[in-house]
Amino acid sequence: MTYCIAASINEGLILVSDSRTNAGIDNVSTHGKMHAFDTRSDRKIILLCAGNLATTQAVLEQLHRDKIKNAATNINTVECLSEAAVYLGHISVEKQKQHLNSEGQSAFNPSATFILAGQIANEPHGAYMVYSEGNSITSSANTPFLQIGESKYGKPILDRFLKPDTSIDEAARCCLVSMDSTIRSNASVGAPVEMLIYRKNSFSLREYYCFDDDDDYMLQLRRSWESKLREAIAALPELSKNSIRTMRVDL
Repeated sequence: MTYCIAASINEGLILVSDSRTNAGIDNVSTHGKMHAFDTRSDRKIILLCAGNLATTQAVLEQLHRDKIKNAATNINTVECLSEAAVYLGHISVEKQKQHLNSEGQSAFNPSATFILAGQIANEPHGAYMVYSEGNSITSSANTPFLQIGESKYGKPILDRFLKPDTSIDEAARCCLVSMDSTIRSNASVGAPVEMLIYRKNSFSLREYYCFDDDDDYMLQLRRSWESKLREAIAALPELSKNSIRTMRVDL
């Protein structure tokens, strides 16, 4: 399992991913889920991956091959992110079919999901989630973030605090807490944690971070978040005796 987040807010993008690959309780390894492409100077495209590792690797290899061979459609020729998402979806579906046919196992699941994010030329920055079926959705003003993988543990904080006008640095901390909460609750998600902050119209990937499990900043973030949560719980209003009701007893 894995967990990846893409927040698309007014100031830019925050992309966060874990690096744990779990093929069973006795076979846990690390593999990066965030991939940046060497593209033309008028674009920056980043991919986050979740699902079957063989499929995601095959998709990445095809994207690189198309770019190197200058195929009619590749990440250097697409004119907008939505076109890039459609292109990615087609490749993903094709690779899933190939792996399913080659394995011939009914229990084998080659499905994979992706988040494609970045900016192309004068188009606005953005993020698209590409489903295993090849179709995609983008973020919105009401939900300025996308998640793939083990999303349920880290979603509440994003729902409560992440808005389009949230500052990019605050949004980055929010996404890291979301990731840390998921790592705390699910053993199949783990460090190293990668984070990329992309500021709109910068066409720069310089603000890249990689946090190990014992990273000083992540430990400080975790302790601070837990301390503030305990303080918030302690400060909640006490239960009102006026809310007591007679409990129904089944005969």
